Amino acid sequence: MMSWKFALIGAALLCATALPAAAQRVVPPGQTIFFFSGTTADPLNPAIPAGSPGRMGDTVQQTDSALNKLQGMLAAKGLGFGDVVKATVFLVADPAKGGQMDFAGLNGEWAKRFGTTDQPNRPSRSAFQITQLPLPGALVEVELIAAKQMP
Repeated sequence: MMSWKFALIGAALLCATALPAAAQRVVPPGQTIFFFSGTTADPLNPAIPAGSPGRMGDTVQQTDSALNKLQGMLAAKGLGFGDVVKATVFLVADPAKGGQMDFAGLNGEWAKRFGTTDQPNRPSRSAFQITQLPLPGALVEVELIAAKQMP
């Protein structure tokens, strides 16, 4: 009866000691980490009533707008897209795409800023479909983590 408890405790200890050895440091020592969170596109067509389809634009337009805003936020800290090490993207289902997130639209705009000849770095990225964002009509929200050696 007691042997399974010892086996369970032994397995837990083995996992606890093995997990830290498998972890990798993403940011080298001495670098400063910056978080840019909660960036959502502004209304792109303010003449269209709030909550109406098209007021905020589609996923492509919103991704472009959000990444442009983030580029400005990064630049204000002396950073660029090449300093981004992790990104999280939240996509709302697009009614014009049959209620699915427009992953291709996101990727099209993403590829203009990451993995290019001018900026070859590609951060780790996660993208999730969510039900809604706080701003009516918003389809895209992007969070970035950047790291850089600062003077």
